[in-house]
Amino acid sequence: MSNQPAHKLRLGLINATIWANDGFYSIDLTRSYKNADGQWQNTNSLAHSDLLNAAKCLERAEIWIGRQINASK
Repeated sequence: MSNQPAHKLRLGLINATIWANDGFYSIDLTRSYKNADGQWQNTNSLAHSDLLNAAKCLERAEIWIGRQINASK
């Protein structure tokens, strides 16, 4: 994988980072939150209230990846 993501998506507190590696794509899905000191952090744990945004973010990631694959053909 390269050091830079191929693409980033954000929906609310949910972030999807897409990584490209020789035509293969992987996705990191995280949720942002503020810790007790007020500093922004990321976690892989999702709450029930995050699930709809996570699903929509992953759908958008799938569409973006599909467009990249089709463009390279």
